[in-house]
Amino acid sequence: MIDDERISITVDEAAKMLGVGRNMMLEFVKMQGFPAIRLKRKILIDKEALPKWFANNYGRYTY
Repeated sequence: MIDDERISITVDEAAKMLGVGRNMMLEFVKMQGFPAIRLKRKILIDKEALPKWFANNYGRYTY
């Protein structure tokens, strides 16, 4: 399957997409409503839903 046909991305790919570190992305994955599923140790993030989630939650979470 060609990468562009995949409907999910890895934590590292999502972190790069958002410009954050891997540890921050793993914190996002724990948030209620984040577009990801966990299959045992593998985390899959919905490639199309991630930008929508970011836009809807921009400025909402601070650490």
